[in-house]
Amino acid sequence: MHPNLVKRTLLTGAALAVLAACGAGAKDGPDGATRAAVPAPAKKAVKKPVVDGLPGMPPVLDPKDVYAADRPNRLSPVVRDFPSRVYVPNTESDTVSVIDPQTYQVIDTLRVGRQPQHVVPSWDLKTLWVNNDRGNTLTPIDPRTGKTGKSVEVHDPYNLYFTPDGKYAVVMASLDRELVFRDPHTMKRIKTEPVTCYGVNHADFSLDGRYFIVSCEFSGELLKVDTEKMKVVGQQKLPFHGAMPQDVKVSPDGKRFYVADMKADGMWIVDGDTFGTPRFLHTGKGCHGLYVSRDSHEMYVSNRGEGTVSVFDFRADALTKKWSLPQGGSPDMGGVSADGKVLWLSGRYNSEVYAIDTGTGRQLARIKVGSGPHGLAVYPQPGRYSLGHTGVFR
Repeated sequence: MHPNLVKRTLLTGAALAVLAACGAGAKDGPDGATRAAVPAPAKKAVKKPVVDGLPGMPPVLDPKDVYAADRPNRLSPVVRDFPSRVYVPNTESDTVSVIDPQTYQVIDTLRVGRQPQHVVPSWDLKTLWVNNDRGNTLTPIDPRTGKTGKSVEVHDPYNLYFTPDGKYAVVMASLDRELVFRDPHTMKRIKTEPVTCYGVNHADFSLDGRYFIVSCEFSGELLKVDTEKMKVVGQQKLPFHGAMPQDVKVSPDGKRFYVADMKADGMWIVDGDTFGTPRFLHTGKGCHGLYVSRDSHEMYVSNRGEGTVSVFDFRADALTKKWSLPQGGSPDMGGVSADGKVLWLSGRYNSEVYAIDTGTGRQLARIKVGSGPHGLAVYPQPGRYSLGHTGVFR
């Protein structure tokens, strides 16, 4: 054999050996040629939500801060063009006073049903519902125009909340001793959950939205309610004779619930998951309303019986300041302005509303309204959706 031919044969054999070694597991193509196997594409990992929330609930933005969507002026596109107003339900006048927060002037007075208790933003942010407790109706207000619509018949609507998935409205039927789950738009009754406590009142939801804590003011009790099952799963009596729990707020990290107590003159602090015995923190006479600052660092606590506002620091787990209203007053329910600079509170027994600087505690304005002002709503406020009351946003 020619030397070049021998060399070519040896090279060809070596090449075939290499191909054979590399072709382990290869497949023959339709033309009979050997082809290297193509590795299967890697499966993409399914990103699970950080918090396993209630099905249908918008995802939690920050597991360390339930109020992450409530930063200053972070308005939803739904409400961005709504005029800024303060809506004040006057329980004895059967009216809602409308205040322009820029001028501190009452610019309109709306006639509503008997004994309006709270003005409540709807889950989708499009409507404000006036809770006419003794009138057994809800009156809608269009926050774009400031005009009322046709009232809807709803029995004993002392307060109103919405489940985090937007599926139900929850009416706190105080005298009926019921939690009534309704269609959030038509208010048609879906399910009634009778309760054994007296005076279901205020509430707030856990970080994952799977349960909420309810105060019962006339029997001094707390309820724990499974949101999806629409069922009471826990009940406890507060360890204070004559306790009268009012407003409820969850901590930014979602681990604790704060419950204002008008008779104990302070807040109960309870672990929502374990629902164990709460501890107590004294704030002031007639502790009533709880409002979280726009940076989630502080909570403003209205002490209705002494005309003061206590400031609670979440991180320090302590009260750090106390503001007194000039000439006293009866600070009750309200909310924080969209920019976080003003705390608005109704003066329940003084027929007035207070505007308070959240930086200094200085009273900015004292505005005369109707008789018995109660659950006023500052609107619009930051947030993606509303859980109800006078404006609890997520």
